[in-house]
Amino acid sequence: MKVIGITGGVGAGKSSVLGFISSNYNCEIIYADSLAASLQKKGGSCYQPLIDLLGDRIIASDGEIDRKLMASIVFSDESLLGKVNDIVHPKVKDYIVDRIAKLREENTVNYFFIEAALLIECGYREIVDEMWYIYASEDVRRERLKKSRGYSDEKIDSIFKSQLSDDFFRQSSDVVIDNSMDEESTNKQIRANLHEF
Repeated sequence: MKVIGITGGVGAGKSSVLGFISSNYNCEIIYADSLAASLQKKGGSCYQPLIDLLGDRIIASDGEIDRKLMASIVFSDESLLGKVNDIVHPKVKDYIVDRIAKLREENTVNYFFIEAALLIECGYREIVDEMWYIYASEDVRRERLKKSRGYSDEKIDSIFKSQLSDDFFRQSSDVVIDNSMDEESTNKQIRANLHEF
């Protein structure tokens, strides 16, 4: 089983790349953001540590963490953001490492994909066999974000400023998939880099 990290800027089309892969290859895909959200649910490994850090104020009436409220508290205090990340990121990584070990033992899939914007910063290089950078030009990404998410130019500018540079992504990755053009062009690149066992 090959473990592949999928990263890239917002609007680069990581989801569409993974949509094609999931339909055409024997694989399992983990989306780190969704996994982080599920680990913050009641009974999840992040639930109690986050309440210990931020207090009962973040508990909603149903007993779950109010993630919108938590975000508003955390994003207004950078030291808290760092502490939340120190709780969530290692637990997400631990889960993924355990899942990889389990799948290797079961030997039922050929590929295991991890999708996250922060794969490189969070040290996933040591876990994956290959790091893939899904690239799309800024113009294409801007167009997609306006169309699919209704973002303003100002919002897009601030997102782009906060992300790693194209050069850094390229230097840190083994494979670059250019997703600026049509679907068939992207799929051709994926097929060239994935070989069924």
